[in-house]
Amino acid sequence: MSFRAVLDAIELLDSPKASGQAVVDAVKAAGASCEASCKTIYGEKGHTDFVRILLPGKRGKSAGGNAPTLGIIGRLGGVGARPEAIGMVSDADGAVTAVAAALKLSRMAARGDVLPGDVIVCTHVCPNSPTIPHDPVPFMGAPVDMSTMNRHEVDPAMDAILSVDTTKGNRVINVRGFAISPTVKDGYILRISEDLLDIMGIVTGRLPVTFPITTQDITPYGNGVYHLNSILQPATATDVPVVGVAITACTAVPGCATGASHPTDIEEATRFVIEVAKAFGAGKCKFYDADEFEILVRLYGTMSHLRTLGKGT
Repeated sequence: MSFRAVLDAIELLDSPKASGQAVVDAVKAAGASCEASCKTIYGEKGHTDFVRILLPGKRGKSAGGNAPTLGIIGRLGGVGARPEAIGMVSDADGAVTAVAAALKLSRMAARGDVLPGDVIVCTHVCPNSPTIPHDPVPFMGAPVDMSTMNRHEVDPAMDAILSVDTTKGNRVINVRGFAISPTVKDGYILRISEDLLDIMGIVTGRLPVTFPITTQDITPYGNGVYHLNSILQPATATDVPVVGVAITACTAVPGCATGASHPTDIEEATRFVIEVAKAFGAGKCKFYDADEFEILVRLYGTMSHLRTLGKGT
């Protein structure tokens, strides 16, 4: 179980003094040998701390092996909206999940349970992010732009990515817990991974829950079209498969709302990303069918232009 890791992550992030360095120190203190770093980046609306944690696998690339590397990205605008709101906001759930997964994996490795492949966890920590208008409820903004976030969170060493993001500010998903998206790869929206559905069902003990995405959702922010949220923005910065892991609710909850995070839901999402990391590194979990993807490209051409801002840019 990952409850302790989730609660520890919440304690780290639910503070006006929350910082990326505190996350790095906590993961290192968990006992495992890992690479953990923090970099503060300034933008027009403030600054945030980007965190990158590499948890080496037995047969991972960092050890000279060939096991694939899973990326876990905690997507968000900020963990807090101070001074507008006091406390940790709903938007923080993605960061909490990512930090909890890093803490749990580090503790597991220290006890001898080392995963087959490397796992790279990236997120950012900002306790005083701005808010922005959005329909049907307000979103959290961010102190830096999306291209900067992608540059610091999407690592070239990642062979597949789980992008975890609070996705409660909509009327599309109406369940408590978490849901997964279809796989997105280089501009294509592919079928939902059967392997990921199997893992989700095992972790939750319920039928798996998925959510729909549109072409708009896999295009970059800044092109003037509606996006469900930023959960699939990492897919605009890489050609590896990306799957969104959405922390969800039955009602539309503003990203800037406080008191709206549910540790039980976050814990399930944390266990899910950890189980995917185990299976993916062992070669037992596919995000997409490579042969079918090749057929699509051969028949219809590349869709990588959807990762850009479009014509004239």
